[in-house]
Amino acid sequence: MNVEPVKAKFAELFGSDFSIYTSAGRINLIGEHTDYNGGFVFPGAVDKGIVAVIKLNGTDKVRAYAFDLGESAEFGLNEEDKPAESWAHYIFGVCREIQKRGGKIGGFDTVFSGDVPLGAGMSSSAALESTFAFALNELYNCGIDKFELAKIGQSTEHNYCGVKCGIMDQFASVFGKQGCLMRLDCRSLEYEYFPFDPQGYKLVLVDSRVKHALVGSPYNDRRASCERVAKVLGQEFLRGATMEQLDAVKDQISEEDYKRARYVIGEEQRVMDVCAALEKGDYETVGARMYETHWGMSKDYEVSCEELDFLAEVAKACGVTGSRIMGGGFGGCTINLVKDELYDSFIATAKAKFNEKYGHEPMIYDVIISDGARRLE
Repeated sequence: MNVEPVKAKFAELFGSDFSIYTSAGRINLIGEHTDYNGGFVFPGAVDKGIVAVIKLNGTDKVRAYAFDLGESAEFGLNEEDKPAESWAHYIFGVCREIQKRGGKIGGFDTVFSGDVPLGAGMSSSAALESTFAFALNELYNCGIDKFELAKIGQSTEHNYCGVKCGIMDQFASVFGKQGCLMRLDCRSLEYEYFPFDPQGYKLVLVDSRVKHALVGSPYNDRRASCERVAKVLGQEFLRGATMEQLDAVKDQISEEDYKRARYVIGEEQRVMDVCAALEKGDYETVGARMYETHWGMSKDYEVSCEELDFLAEVAKACGVTGSRIMGGGFGGCTINLVKDELYDSFIATAKAKFNEKYGHEPMIYDVIISDGARRLE
């Protein structure tokens, strides 16, 4: 990302003498909707993210400018100071969550910008939260550890943005490491880096550029389904439940809750299968599990949409090794594991067929696994 225009805007608004921080968006190879079920996820940070130019201003006010929107906001650091602008809730929430953890922070000036494609399921919001959590922790010497920084982002979503998300997005943004994916146990928060350098394959996102309006809160509804089933099973989370256990209580739960739980239990096993396959360099198995995840999310969890199902079918027809919806669902993109020799024909075919059916081409993003939150200069 080109930082120069952001620095120039900061100089124009607030003067010189600033620090620059960044954090990354993320992909998730497998393990979708498992994080809030206490299961495993398998994310990596990407080379697209948020960059913030920031300077402490010696007051108790935050002055923020969203470069990409051309909008500014000013707010205090007390609970009643929550700004009107929805994008500013993320920054305000991070400030409040740091304070709740005993961090002594004051006002600052900032200009931020991002190149995470919005609505593609790459978690631009987590990148934004992680950038400011990391920056403020360092600039104010709060001494908060990296896991707590990830939790600050998660709590911001819960308490200030109305999304009951798991920990994966913020974890990936904070802990990302170039050339590595991470397997995170969302219950114990133990994690392990797995080198990811698939020789002969490319990882590519095909962004449908479709975002379906969500009536009510289907994300929170899915979570509630899983919690109801876990309760019937006498567990805190669905994590560790088996299909035999689920089938044994089938008559005590709704058909919808049964399907949601069936997807999550299957997905936990798929994450383990993918880890084992990666250690052997077996990308065919990785790809097969990706397709299984896609259709599980489409049919059982019901978070896909017609356009994403179409893209998965096109990928299969083109001989793509693996393809699945990525992110929370209801639009966004598919993540695809593509053999080098099929890459050009797959991209051309996906663009042409999607355009023919839906009247616009999807966007294509090659995935480069990158570092997470850090100071730039």
